Amino acid sequence: MRPVSSIPFEDEAKLIPVWSMIAAGVAFLLVEYYFWFVLPAHRHHPGPPMALRTYFNLSWGLLAAVYCLMLGYVKEDAPRRSMSAQFWMLVCLVLPGGIGAVIYFLLRLPLTSQCPACGTHIQNDFHFCPQCAWQVTASCGNCHRTVLATDQFCTRCGHELAHDHMPARLRMVAD
Repeated sequence: MRPVSSIPFEDEAKLIPVWSMIAAGVAFLLVEYYFWFVLPAHRHHPGPPMALRTYFNLSWGLLAAVYCLMLGYVKEDAPRRSMSAQFWMLVCLVLPGGIGAVIYFLLRLPLTSQCPACGTHIQNDFHFCPQCAWQVTASCGNCHRTVLATDQFCTRCGHELAHDHMPARLRMVAD
């Protein structure tokens, strides 16, 4: 298990599906088309200065593109966290102004993985599977905090980990 701070941005960016990138490009182009061709044709008075028009045009286009990318990210990220992708995409679409995305990021569950013994979905920070008691990660026998399989002493309490009876499969990972 890697700490959250060590997960590179590229791994998270790979979650955005191709359909979402295409939809973002199309949304950007549609907004550009609307601001440059449709809106000026229906105006009966002189428009704002060109710099202001360009600023609003690009900012609304980028906002629409980011919205599409965010929907794709939520669709791929929610199942990794044992959450309903359809429900959270609907929340992101229905609640205006990105409020749905903020709610998703505030309420999303931690990443889950499967127990190698029984296949139960468990949180990545669990030391043992709650269904079959399989030891998933190494932990200190004294303070029960997560330790690396290669550690000789606990970083929290200083307990010598050689005295703990770590399963052989976790010792093999350390070697």
